[in-house]
Amino acid sequence: MAAATTSVDAPFEQAREQYAEWGVDVDAALHRLSTIAISLHCWQGDDVVGFEGTGQAIGGGLAVTGNYPGRARNADELRADLDRVFSLLPGRHRLNLHASYGEFPAGHPVDRDAIEPEYFRGWMDWARSRRIGIDFNPTYFAHPLAADGYTLAHPDPGIRRFWIDHGIACRRIAAAIGTAIGSPSINNIWIPDGSKEPPVDRKGPRARLAESLDAVFAEPIDPMAARDAVEGKLFGIGSESYVVGSHEFYYGYALTRKKILCLDAGHYHPTEVVSDKLSAVLTHLDEVLLHVSRGVRWDSDHVVILSDELLAIAQEIVRGDYLERVHIGLDFFDATINRVAAWVIGTRAMLKALLIALLEPTESLRRLEAEGDLTSRLALLEEIKALPFGTVWDHHCRTHGVPPGRDWLAEVKEYERTVLAQR
Repeated sequence: MAAATTSVDAPFEQAREQYAEWGVDVDAALHRLSTIAISLHCWQGDDVVGFEGTGQAIGGGLAVTGNYPGRARNADELRADLDRVFSLLPGRHRLNLHASYGEFPAGHPVDRDAIEPEYFRGWMDWARSRRIGIDFNPTYFAHPLAADGYTLAHPDPGIRRFWIDHGIACRRIAAAIGTAIGSPSINNIWIPDGSKEPPVDRKGPRARLAESLDAVFAEPIDPMAARDAVEGKLFGIGSESYVVGSHEFYYGYALTRKKILCLDAGHYHPTEVVSDKLSAVLTHLDEVLLHVSRGVRWDSDHVVILSDELLAIAQEIVRGDYLERVHIGLDFFDATINRVAAWVIGTRAMLKALLIALLEPTESLRRLEAEGDLTSRLALLEEIKALPFGTVWDHHCRTHGVPPGRDWLAEVKEYERTVLAQR
């Protein structure tokens, strides 16, 4: 047994020595990585259908492609899928839950302005038993009162009031979740409001949105129970020309109302990157919520992979010492592949990016930059790309009792054969 352990650990010991030559403490990097919780989005498991049972189309500029077998049809199936995902991830992570995923009484629909914490007790009990936190989101889409593309900015005061009440109800639910679990729940508001063609009145909807948000946030909530976040967007399907809640709108709102700003990696022009925005907004804001996605030419929410931009996001978080100020969540939905595998691929990619950033000899590179030795800076940034982070990652997985390398895929395939294929 000892010999086998030595043979397994030998590559890691060599990798640790290589990083030490660059002044990097691998053990410290792995310890820090173990403390980072990624918030996994519930809607990957069922194609954003939810459990309201209304059959309402998603709408709101959202679209899911594919029909891979095994979609979760109820909360128990979704929780089982998440259990499988968490078992394949090193570290302890979180769940990001939408309001449409409550467990509502059969045959007695509960409209969104009347939802209460009791409909989420099953999720709270599940999370408590697994010692994970839950973040929350009001659901401002897939509803008859959102069919024309407007909710909190709607010109009809009655419809606007309905969505304000939904937002108030969701803040109370988030607070109940955070209190029950003992970890603050980040309650993030995103709305689909916008116009396909250029409107004449851009000012009016934004004034109404600010007024509605103020009404939603009027009730004080203990920050140890729940925190408020607001999320902007460049455009969506059906809102190509005008989005009421743009990045500029919510940046100003977050600044003036002391809210968390949510930056979604897919919500900007393809030539814009979230990695460049982090240090800019965190110069003025205390905290940021990230929705890590992968857009391909538009906000298409592809499964997150270890791309240049994902690595740049992780590097900015680590280099800026923002790990305590940035909350990381995922946001994608793909029904063309195994949904459980999509979760695992995306989350492990995010964790790998953070590990690479934590293994960077940042202080040495920063010193070269300050000295004006840009030649050495560029040369060394290229050379460190060849360092064996994969060996360190595999060791990290084994230490946490999860499959290293590609071994996790066999477990997902078996889960598909024995569970998903039976649905």
